[in-house]
Amino acid sequence: MRVAVECSSPLLQKSLELFLGSYLDSSKKSDIVIRDTKCLNDPKCFYIANNEDADLLKPFSKSQLILALEKRYETLHQKEEKLTPKEELFEDEGMDFSVLEKRIEFLTNEYKENVLRAVKAFYEK
Repeated sequence: MRVAVECSSPLLQKSLELFLGSYLDSSKKSDIVIRDTKCLNDPKCFYIANNEDADLLKPFSKSQLILALEKRYETLHQKEEKLTPKEELFEDEGMDFSVLEKRIEFLTNEYKENVLRAVKAFYEK
């Protein structure tokens, strides 16, 4: 889940950034955009305010925020899954293991070099 924060209140903006440190991303790449102003016809928008029509009422705790965002994220992805057949999703996902293979090869070579250095150091004594 990637979240962007766009609040007019600096205090709310900073609080949300502290709460959501690991979830933060740019608004273009995010799944959800948190705002403190009413947003119309934007499914990515998550509205926080004192109003009854808000997605999350102030004041709130970090856990309440995370739970509400996770629920919104799930509902957004359920809508996307209904729009796209599962077969098409698996066909488009090409498994590319080349990066993983290169990483394993690098780590194996590094391990081999370390073992050889240790053996040489033992016998050179």
